Amino acid sequence: MMREEQEIARSRVITAFAQTTTMLAVRVARAAASHPPPSIFLRQIRPVHRSLVLRSVVHHRQLSLGSIFARPRPTPAPTPHLVAHITRLEAEANVHPHDVAKQVALYKALADTKYKSSYELIISRWERMCEFDPSSPLLASPEAFELYLTALVKTGQQSTVFSAVRRRDSLLAAHHPATATETKQDAPDTTGEATIGSSADSQPSSTPSVPTSQNIAESVLAGPLVSPTPTTPPPPAPDASRLAAASAAHPNEPIQVSIVERRGSWIPRLVRFFAVMIVSSFFFLVILSVFFENSGFMKAGPRQTQFEPSEGKAVKFSDVHGVDEAKEELQDIVQFLKDPAAFSSLGGKLPKGVLLTGPPGTGKTMLARAVAGEAGVPFFFASGSDFEEMFVGVGAKRVRELFAAARKKEPAIIFIDELDAVGGKRSSRDQQYMKQTLNQLLVEMDGFQQNEAVIVIAATNFPESLDQALVRPGRFDRIVAVPLPDIRGRAQILQHHMQNVTTGKDVDPKVLARGTPGFSGADLQNMVNQAAIQASKEKAREVTLKHFEWAKDRILMGAERKSQYQDQKVKLATAYHEGGHALVALYTDGAMPLHKVTCVPRGHALGYTSLLPENDRTSVSLKEYLAGIDVSMGGRVAEELIYGAENVTSGASSDIKNATRTAQAMVKQWGFSKLGPVYYDTRDESLSSKRREEIEEEVTRIVREGEARALALLSSRIDELHRLAHALVEHETLDSEEVKKVIKGEPIRNISEVLEEELSKPKEQP
Repeated sequence: MMREEQEIARSRVITAFAQTTTMLAVRVARAAASHPPPSIFLRQIRPVHRSLVLRSVVHHRQLSLGSIFARPRPTPAPTPHLVAHITRLEAEANVHPHDVAKQVALYKALADTKYKSSYELIISRWERMCEFDPSSPLLASPEAFELYLTALVKTGQQSTVFSAVRRRDSLLAAHHPATATETKQDAPDTTGEATIGSSADSQPSSTPSVPTSQNIAESVLAGPLVSPTPTTPPPPAPDASRLAAASAAHPNEPIQVSIVERRGSWIPRLVRFFAVMIVSSFFFLVILSVFFENSGFMKAGPRQTQFEPSEGKAVKFSDVHGVDEAKEELQDIVQFLKDPAAFSSLGGKLPKGVLLTGPPGTGKTMLARAVAGEAGVPFFFASGSDFEEMFVGVGAKRVRELFAAARKKEPAIIFIDELDAVGGKRSSRDQQYMKQTLNQLLVEMDGFQQNEAVIVIAATNFPESLDQALVRPGRFDRIVAVPLPDIRGRAQILQHHMQNVTTGKDVDPKVLARGTPGFSGADLQNMVNQAAIQASKEKAREVTLKHFEWAKDRILMGAERKSQYQDQKVKLATAYHEGGHALVALYTDGAMPLHKVTCVPRGHALGYTSLLPENDRTSVSLKEYLAGIDVSMGGRVAEELIYGAENVTSGASSDIKNATRTAQAMVKQWGFSKLGPVYYDTRDESLSSKRREEIEEEVTRIVREGEARALALLSSRIDELHRLAHALVEHETLDSEEVKKVIKGEPIRNISEVLEEELSKPKEQP
């Protein structure tokens, strides 16, 4: 029987908790809408009590890591006897809702448990009574109202106390006029602190028979809370005169008031604290790093220089190919470093600086290393970007350190790569710190202190961007051009890089050199390396000519993208476009010879037509430029012939750009137009608008005439265009010989050639 009662009591408690949760949501929304700030909170207290509250604040909770991260203590579970007792009181209170004694007994029992859920149940029952039964006599009970306010304080809702007071007073005035009149008559006079204080000293004040809602609220907020013992009646709420008298009679026993912070109020302070600490730490570390960098404080031993002689495999002039003239220019530097007296016997002085200019990959850095290797002297290497950093003055400091380290090891060679990064032309609009590095370099190369045994060699791809004071005689006495290698130089470079590569008998460096005009030494080295890698992938025993051709096409046209899906219509349109380029190149006098044509996507293009000159081109004629424009417009013209003018695609954008640039250069730079041999710079503000219009008209005329010539040629050879396009769709890539066979209607690959190619492939080892 006892177990059944416990189960019934437990189910009722669970039901009460569910009701409490619902009412709690309503109360929280109402409290948020009527949340008074601290200033309003103090104004709502009477003057005497306000002074007592302000004077009696003896403790304020401080934010600390212990209070933030303190672990909550576990709340003990209620005993079955207590649950049964509260369940019985709740049942009696529900049966007799207007019995004040039973309601107060339930409130006291709930308050005695000191559980938050019990306080929330008190709040829920009181607010439900105010909402649905305001005529209940419980509303006029001071003891019940005090327990309700105590529950608000215990649950951290002090800000809603005075809104509850106003609500109770309004309900009393509407539903309990007798009680409301009695409380108004018994309310004490609060005209001022001085009057109340004097009256408290002169005569005792009588305790009101029925305390007001304001008195109860002030008693709960400023004095001891309701005693949790149900048998002891709560003390009467003191009025203003008693509080004043108590304050005057007992100055050493102030009223204890705790200012409870709002939930989560510590988060903004914590964020602000960390933000200030991070910003302060950043500026402190920056100042500290600048101090250590400039003062050398706390560095053990002597300061170490950043620049040391480069060590590695010695490079000789025999390792450098394709730049014979540049090697001859640098032979004098080597002889001087080996025997300085031989040059100074007749009063001559060796050049202090040598500037190497030329396209990227032509061997400028290797030439400088070869000079140091042949002379057997220390070699100091620095890049133009090594001098500058985020701090002002670091560039000039590093220039001084570089030359100081070289003087200690003299005779020595200093090589500065990418000189244009630090030696660009100065301007009055530049910042002062940008000029300091260049000024220091000028002083070190030819200043008050002479460097007799330190040779400066520099390399740049843009000699026109260098400052004139830097390239004058006395600093860079010799300017050596390192151009792209010619056919003989390319053959030498290929032979040098093929020494460690197993090549087939069909590989001839001279043939490869003839087919790689415009390649630099770095391009040729890359081609040999790519061919060797491809042969290794195919598990071939040697690198054949086919592998070198594959590597050359990869460098010229880009990597193939065979995995990209292409619709047959798009592939056929690409084949017609590239076929137009190829046919115009074959039948136009002055055009560069056709090398290969493909409709396979390569790089960022859907197709590619490669043209290679038979020999190195040193100068280009008007006829050759016009032929180049015709070839560029051949792809767009082919699309227009096959698909119509309204279906021409945007794939010819790069062709139009190339043709337009060539036409502009012909008109403005080379004098190949009706305007005559005059140089025009469209950026020149003195150029008249009429002349600008004439230049634009000439450019348009040249491009239009090239388009018309390509249209006439392809219209007369439309059948050959169809055959070439379909062959490209079938075979994807054709060289010049195969293109000539296709347009004649001849087969390009018979069965015997295919079998011979398959049999010539090496068999894989099991």
